[in-house]
Amino acid sequence: MNKNYYAILMAGGVGSRFWPVSTTEFPKQFHDMLGSGDTLIQKTFGRLSKLIPAENILILTNELYNDLVLEQLPMVKQEQVLLEPAMRNTAPCILYASLKIKKENPDAVMVVAPSDHWIEDEEAFVANLQQCFDFCQKEDALLTLGIQPTFPNTGFGYIEYDQSDENQIKKVNQFREKPNYETAKSFLEAGNFLWNGGIFIWSVKSITTAFEKFQPQMNALFLNGMDCYNTSSEKDFITQNYALAENISIDYAVMENASNVYVLPATFDWNDLGTWGQLHEKIDKDENNNGVINAKVILENASNNIIRSDANKIIVVDGLHDYIIVDKEGVLMIYPKSKEQDIKRITGLANNL
Repeated sequence: MNKNYYAILMAGGVGSRFWPVSTTEFPKQFHDMLGSGDTLIQKTFGRLSKLIPAENILILTNELYNDLVLEQLPMVKQEQVLLEPAMRNTAPCILYASLKIKKENPDAVMVVAPSDHWIEDEEAFVANLQQCFDFCQKEDALLTLGIQPTFPNTGFGYIEYDQSDENQIKKVNQFREKPNYETAKSFLEAGNFLWNGGIFIWSVKSITTAFEKFQPQMNALFLNGMDCYNTSSEKDFITQNYALAENISIDYAVMENASNVYVLPATFDWNDLGTWGQLHEKIDKDENNNGVINAKVILENASNNIIRSDANKIIVVDGLHDYIIVDKEGVLMIYPKSKEQDIKRITGLANNL
């Protein structure tokens, strides 16, 4: 394996739209959401380690989840787990990890990937990633893997690339915010728009140069810790300084400002598993399109439902269509799929009971 290859695995999210399974104490990346035998973070780590040395994979997460990471990824050492003492979106944690990597290996190229996405064709993913690494070792490029859109999704941002570019890796014209339905339809019809899946590849030199140019204040803040990184004094520096960083995403902080941004249209199937409805798409279903995870069911006059239980109990459903039915310890949720975006709000109400 190439010792210059690194990964930053983002594992700090709460996944509140997967309540009641995903909670602040135990979020979705640490669950086996599809009943596959592995949790989402285990699947992602395994996929990345096909190309990247396991010791070069850093996990960025909240302090709350340190023990969960070490328990589910026993091959990982404590120094590979970067703990965020405050929630500050993706730009600060990427800069922090990038400077750590730069100090250890200034020739590094890295991928930044969410820990909770589902990718079925892992061979295609590894081939795409290898192509991106090869490109970024030669070019001063900020590269992203764009996902081929399958329908006019209004829940994702889009990447518009240069339609006249005949190369496999294409120059990005601009990032586009989450559109309304009509705009999303026009994106698909245009043919040069991809979903922004939040997977980024670049050399450590290119990304740190970009932060220096576009985020000088944040860059100066984290550069102050350069002597501390990869030493016993790193934790104290991060505890004292991390919360001073601006709360901003990598898209806003860097990608939307830079001119050296490229995209490779991905050739693998991808699902960000952001909602119960997206999970329903990925699991096996019966002849009435009911998807069942970990439950024994009796279904009559029922269709298009997703049913999940942790207790392997018998669940009887009659006369329900297009519902999310989740049984989890002290919570039973029976909720229309059409309102799944409201589950975030319901989580807050339930926490006050």
